[in-house]
Amino acid sequence: MVQELLTALALAGSGAAVYLASAARVVKQYERGVVLRFGRLHGGVRSPGFTMIIPGVDRMHKVNMQIVTMPVPAQDGITRDNVTVRVDAVIYFKVVAPVDAIIRVEDYRFAVSQMAQTSLRSILGKSELDDLLSNREKLNQGLELMMDSPAVEWGVAIDRVEIKDVSLPETMKRSMARQAEADRERRARVINADAELQASKKLAAAAGVMADQPAALQLRLLQTVVAVAAEKNSTLVLPFPVELLRFLERATPRQAVERGEPEEEEVHPSPVEPAVDATVLEKRVPDQGVEPEDAAVRPLIDVEDGQA
Repeated sequence: MVQELLTALALAGSGAAVYLASAARVVKQYERGVVLRFGRLHGGVRSPGFTMIIPGVDRMHKVNMQIVTMPVPAQDGITRDNVTVRVDAVIYFKVVAPVDAIIRVEDYRFAVSQMAQTSLRSILGKSELDDLLSNREKLNQGLELMMDSPAVEWGVAIDRVEIKDVSLPETMKRSMARQAEADRERRARVINADAELQASKKLAAAAGVMADQPAALQLRLLQTVVAVAAEKNSTLVLPFPVELLRFLERATPRQAVERGEPEEEEVHPSPVEPAVDATVLEKRVPDQGVEPEDAAVRPLIDVEDGQA
């Protein structure tokens, strides 16, 4: 009798242990439990920790309350300015109402993924290429607003949506590169023109100073020679301005008079006289007994008369 009682107790204990093992549930800190009894919602949300259910009657679903990072597959679309682009994004969301996430939608992760792809395609058709490249913050906010309205009914809160990458066709990339190059060239020309304007004003002021002091032009020329000679050139071609030569020409006689030197008189060429051979004069003087003064005149007369 005692043995039968012990056996019954052992069986009862074993059954209780099996029941407890099948009925015991542990909900983690970042999870919440939703219990369905005979397919109907039973009680509230089970908090983290140890909890019990009725095996075979109750079924508990655990919902992760952490922020989920879900990549959105790349979508091909056409922008409002008729440019074909390929855009991918990433979405951050979390469950705020576990009961709605289990009851109102079959698979909230799949639903959020499909809604994100649809919203991304819609936002591409409403935006221009410049907005996709330079104004992504505004597009991210638009995506978040488009996804937040239906997600609230599923017990999901959209935390953040970001566009990761925008892929452009190669032809569009080359066109944008040429546009950027042309813009930089335009700015470079404007800067050069501004520099030329400033330099011309400075040169005009320097020309005014040199007009008052002509010697400054010569000093500037010497400075140019020194600057060119520093480059170790073997040949130096130095043009002299005509104004410098005229200045030196005007300054030379004035300096000679100041030193007391006589100015050189200009010699005007005289008419050409007939040349006389010196050897003929030397021969005729002793033969005729003519004095040297007449000897210098006689041959001239004979030449004129044709008797020489």
